[in-house]
Amino acid sequence: MPLLLLLLAVSVFVYGWLARRNSTLTRDCRWRLDRTLGVSHYRCASCGAECDTGSPRQPRHCLRPQ
Repeated sequence: MPLLLLLLAVSVFVYGWLARRNSTLTRDCRWRLDRTLGVSHYRCASCGAECDTGSPRQPRHCLRPQ
């Protein structure tokens, strides 16, 4: 039983690491689909950055101006 709990803990950690490694999004990133400018045009509700992804998926990188 302790071996199964250890295996579960390691697998949850690995999943979390794999899910976040290709993303630069922060808590402040709030991408919203803006169909008035195109089918795949996104605007950040927090900083106002805009992005046209060309696919139905949300942006995975923060475009906040420095």
